[in-house]
Amino acid sequence: MLARQNRLTRGVDYRQVVRRGTRCGGPRLVTSLLPGSEPRAPRFGFIISKQVGSAVVRNTVRRRLKAVCAEFRDTIPEGTDVVIRALPASATAGFAELRADVARCLNRLAAGPVRS
Repeated sequence: MLARQNRLTRGVDYRQVVRRGTRCGGPRLVTSLLPGSEPRAPRFGFIISKQVGSAVVRNTVRRRLKAVCAEFRDTIPEGTDVVIRALPASATAGFAELRADVARCLNRLAAGPVRS
């Protein structure tokens, strides 16, 4: 699971990453990444709207995405912020599909390869 130091918690940070970061989209997720120069651990944030499904479905998707991001935490450069927006198709996606989507986008956006 992601520790508090690895999570985005302020709305200002979310807006900054979504507006100024680079974006990678797919059928289930949209990933925004904003590199930073601060010497801190990478942070992850998740946006999962009611269009994804009921509260149970949204929390399941969020938990899966948090577990996936915990796997990739060590491969993301320091100071980087990542926001993942779940699209309605993520409700029916399995863990492996979400993991593949996140890995593809992080490989494309991050400096250097991310193991998949």
